[in-house]
Amino acid sequence: MPDQSVQPSPDPYDALLLLSFGGPEGPEDVVPFLENVTRGRGIPRERLKEVGRHYFLFDGVSPINAQNRELLHALRKDFAEHGLDLPVYWGNRNWAPYLTDTLREMTADGHRRILVLATSAYASYSGCRQYRENLADALAALEGEGLPLPRVDKLRHYFNHPGFVRPMVDATLAALAELSEEHRAGAHLAFTTHSIPTAAADTSGPVEAHTEDGEGGAYVAEHLDVARLIADAVREETGAPHPWRLVYQSRSGAPHIPWLEPDICDHLEELHGEGVPAVVMVPIGFVSDHMEVKYDLDTEATAKAAELGLPVSRASTVGADPRFAAGVRDLVLERAATERFAEDRAAAAPERCALGALGPSHDVCPVGCCPARSPRPAAAGSD
Repeated sequence: MPDQSVQPSPDPYDALLLLSFGGPEGPEDVVPFLENVTRGRGIPRERLKEVGRHYFLFDGVSPINAQNRELLHALRKDFAEHGLDLPVYWGNRNWAPYLTDTLREMTADGHRRILVLATSAYASYSGCRQYRENLADALAALEGEGLPLPRVDKLRHYFNHPGFVRPMVDATLAALAELSEEHRAGAHLAFTTHSIPTAAADTSGPVEAHTEDGEGGAYVAEHLDVARLIADAVREETGAPHPWRLVYQSRSGAPHIPWLEPDICDHLEELHGEGVPAVVMVPIGFVSDHMEVKYDLDTEATAKAAELGLPVSRASTVGADPRFAAGVRDLVLERAATERFAEDRAAAAPERCALGALGPSHDVCPVGCCPARSPRPAAAGSD
């Protein structure tokens, strides 16, 4: 990671917005939250109660908001300790604090050049373009109120930044150490991420990354690159190769629509049938231990493994790891330097930090990147 500790400057930016999905914080919040998530789809309230059963198992509380508070604290702490004078705000797409309310607050505080950190590290419609659409909606609401509109830019995808990858390497090593010695050496690594429709995966990322026939576009390529990085680092650290595969979880679509496979539970059954001694589940697709990690892995997949008699452990997500906070600082300073360089070629060009084979992602989403399901305005991009 480049050393940017000497007089770190966020110019021209004057604030950072932590933008996340949001989640309910009590039983009474669950159905209203799901109504926000599914607005416009015409899903009956009774059906939402059924969908929300996972949340009710945890007293209606998603861990995501608490973990965002921890990340918010970690970012503010890191920035202060390294002399980066940049206030950090937090807003959600689907629950309080709502994005529009936070942008309104930022505008009232006088901020006009805002960087956005989305809690989604990879390219996809739901992980990038939809956040940009929500930003556009919030800006339109402010414009309708007659408020001055800030310029909003989104930080690049950070899936292969060392501040994101290295904590996952250590988490995988820790999860391996939880297994008994007799199971550890032959353990397989199951790298998990959210399943999405294959059509959405194939059109993820810039147009040149789009694929056909379910190959998965940038979404799959980026996850495979991260999985390979972690598996290689674990082999170097332990001296033992651990077979691995990218698998999926949290499918929620209609049965007739193809989604990315295999599902983690199906994968566990397959590995058990092959006589694999143990499995470490590594949720590389998620920044924090939110509900889909707590239920789909810690509850459902762990129950499936117990049914099979297959020992499993689960690596933690990055969460508020100080190295991730430092990585965000690096990305902020990188983007700020990029903007200064674009305005003044005499300024220093930034070093763009990335691991793996794919290199650093684009700063501005190009035309056709992760296209919308239907035409909608999106902020912080070329279309």
